Amino acid sequence: METYKIVRGGDGWSISHDNKLEGSYATKEAAFEAAAAAASNAIKDGVGITITVEPRGKGESALGTKP
Repeated sequence: METYKIVRGGDGWSISHDNKLEGSYATKEAAFEAAAAAASNAIKDGVGITITVEPRGKGESALGTKP
């Protein structure tokens, strides 16, 4: 099972995969799209996947940026 978690990383967003932060994305949506692309490869290899995205924080826009 491959697990991808979209998490806050500094001023932007990152993907936690195998307990390692990967990438730096300006928006939560961009990080999700990158995780989905990686997960697609795992599916092709016959591996199960999970993608988790943190809920919107107080004062955060729908894409995870500050208003």
